Amino acid sequence: MSDSFSLALGIGTQNSAGDWLEVYYPQPILNPEPRMIAVFAEQLGYTGGNKAISLNASQCAVLGKALCDAGFAELGALAIQLESSTRPLVATILETDDAPITTPGAYLKLHLLSHRLVKPHEVVLAGLFPLLPNVAWTDEGAIDLLELPQRQLAARLQGRDLQVNSIDKFPLMTNYVVPSGVRIADTARVRLGAYVGEGTTVMHEGFINFNAGTAGTSMVEGRISAGVFVGKGSDLGGGCSTMGTLSGGGNIVISVGEGCLIGANAGIGIPLGDRCTVEAGLYITAGLKVALLDDADNLVEIIKARSLANQPDLLFRRNSQTGSIECKTNKSAIQLNGILHAHN
Repeated sequence: MSDSFSLALGIGTQNSAGDWLEVYYPQPILNPEPRMIAVFAEQLGYTGGNKAISLNASQCAVLGKALCDAGFAELGALAIQLESSTRPLVATILETDDAPITTPGAYLKLHLLSHRLVKPHEVVLAGLFPLLPNVAWTDEGAIDLLELPQRQLAARLQGRDLQVNSIDKFPLMTNYVVPSGVRIADTARVRLGAYVGEGTTVMHEGFINFNAGTAGTSMVEGRISAGVFVGKGSDLGGGCSTMGTLSGGGNIVISVGEGCLIGANAGIGIPLGDRCTVEAGLYITAGLKVALLDDADNLVEIIKARSLANQPDLLFRRNSQTGSIECKTNKSAIQLNGILHAHN
């Protein structure tokens, strides 16, 4: 067997028609060894390609023993544990990192991101949305929307209230994986598929979408939209909106360098280099006309903001007298960020 992209054993939920609603993968594997793939080929009849193979209890037991015998004790132990599951089981194998074609395949890619096995824009997510059903996320798990009324009635007849927490295509990340070294004040505001770096704090109004996140130590008080990847030591002020563009191949990446500060109700539409500051309330779009200033605050030229993409040590501000947007070298912000993050 040749090299493959990813593999995982999962426990999921199906509707009454047998369609997958969601899948939980405890141990997703990136770039599994060819010998591991060979075990799946022998035991499950896998012949290649990107496949989601339904499993039963007896198959899990046999697969688990075969994996252990081949030297893959950890995955083998998981397969043996899955034998006792009362929910549907699946083995998902992605030979290539192509656009997902099944709901289990889509969920595996979201798991790879939240397990920090791949970073945003390092995995193809084109066509993801049609594969993810819109689901009622309840205290009894995922429920098909067409089946929700009957489930609510059944709960009432038993003297219970079925709690519907959200209606969405994406579940909470923390119901599937909790990355090490993070603080999340409101777990409902971080979706599965978010990459939350070690040392990140997400405050109550912070939000991280799928295919987005933080590389490391960061304070998130605003919104990190799909397509945005924030560098270490950055502070996203309360209510800020970072505007990224989702693309399966990563055609447009809105990145934020290390040690940046994006003020409250501020936002960006260009990638920032290290140690940049965007003044509170200021939205920097790619086509915005910006007055570039020298160290003495003299006008050098008027340029579009996209020309400053990825440049370090910049301060973006609005002139309170003229209303023009200005940009200059940001020496003071470097010191300010050092003070801010010493207290986080």
